[in-house]
Amino acid sequence: MKIVPILAAALLFAAPVQAQSVAPRTVVAQIAQAVEDRYFDVERGREIADVLRSEAEAGLYDSLTDPRDLEVALTRRMKPLDRHFNVSWRDPSAAPAVAASAPRSLEPVPFEVGVARRGQGFLSVNILPGNVAVIDMQMFADFGGAADPARRQADAVLQMVSGADAVIFDLRDNGGGSPAMVGYLVSAFVPADADIYNVFHGREGQASESPRERYASPRTDVPVFVLTSGRTGSAAEAFSYTLQAAHRATVVGESSAGAANPGGPVGTPSGFSVFVSSGSPVNPITGGNWEGTGVTPDIEAPSERALDVAWKAALKAQETRLTGPVAVEARWTLEALEAPAVAIDPVVYVGDYNGSSVEAVDGQLLYRSGRRPAWRLQPLSADLFFNRDQPYRRLRFERDAEGQIVALETLDAQTGAARRLRRGE
Repeated sequence: MKIVPILAAALLFAAPVQAQSVAPRTVVAQIAQAVEDRYFDVERGREIADVLRSEAEAGLYDSLTDPRDLEVALTRRMKPLDRHFNVSWRDPSAAPAVAASAPRSLEPVPFEVGVARRGQGFLSVNILPGNVAVIDMQMFADFGGAADPARRQADAVLQMVSGADAVIFDLRDNGGGSPAMVGYLVSAFVPADADIYNVFHGREGQASESPRERYASPRTDVPVFVLTSGRTGSAAEAFSYTLQAAHRATVVGESSAGAANPGGPVGTPSGFSVFVSSGSPVNPITGGNWEGTGVTPDIEAPSERALDVAWKAALKAQETRLTGPVAVEARWTLEALEAPAVAIDPVVYVGDYNGSSVEAVDGQLLYRSGRRPAWRLQPLSADLFFNRDQPYRRLRFERDAEGQIVALETLDAQTGAARRLRRGE
């Protein structure tokens, strides 16, 4: 693909006068050289570098003497050429500062400390009603062996969801990370001999995303869902793309960022660094990758609604897989999530029920039993309600021949328990 020089008007904008300035032509020349030296495709790297040099020589960047403006402009210029391109600047002579107004001078948190403080990338693990597990990941941390903290964390998370009837990976705010974590987590859901892992091609040869050590007890039949957004990038896309191509996951949400080619930052003498892609993945099933296009979801949904959509899809997937009481829990939960609006008169149900009570607070019905948390009731139909926080629990009102409510019955699909309480006793 030919790289066309952009118009000067796209980059020329007013910048406030700064105490420190840089020489844009020198900066661009250094960045261009880094690309030419490191980019995985030698010919294309040279072409990108030549275009950057010609634009700089034509004065395209001359007005951008504030390094903060220059880093943004160069990133915007280069990212369409490779979604991993990113230019950043840090004043190499700056000393740590305490002033809140000078964030550029703050000392960065050491990378390993930051990763540990963010749960090795695992933000949370939750089991939703219907026994659907949600793993919220915000990065794919690197590890080298079984004793590494990130590997131990991954094993702990996988153990926590080992009894779930479906697993959702929430990658909507995940910008990427390490291929090692990608391969290991993928191996937890595919056969040990599955030939599905991406192979990276670069100047120095090939490298596979296949893990050196696979997860010991893969669940090859549990339904898997992956949530994506425009923020989902790099390694998070590799995870999504690999499982989707292998028909082992349903991707739900919005198309991802389209950053397939991994690499790393390359520093320059001017204090700028540029992220340069050192490889490009090829998937053995599709023969391609997701660069530029992103991972296309199987079920499109606004990112803010993707979890609810996937939760419902996971429950529907259980309809043919589960039997007995657990199937009832899944069905009741799905029915609650899809409940239509039902008009009721809350006052009709208010009263004492053998020591328990039903109250109407701001138009919301609450069922209270002793000191236990109140059930927030939502109608499924006339006289049949579910607990909004635990939709596998229901409450049914009973009427007499005259239509007066005389009792209620609580039902629990998890335990199979049913309890009838007469009104006014």
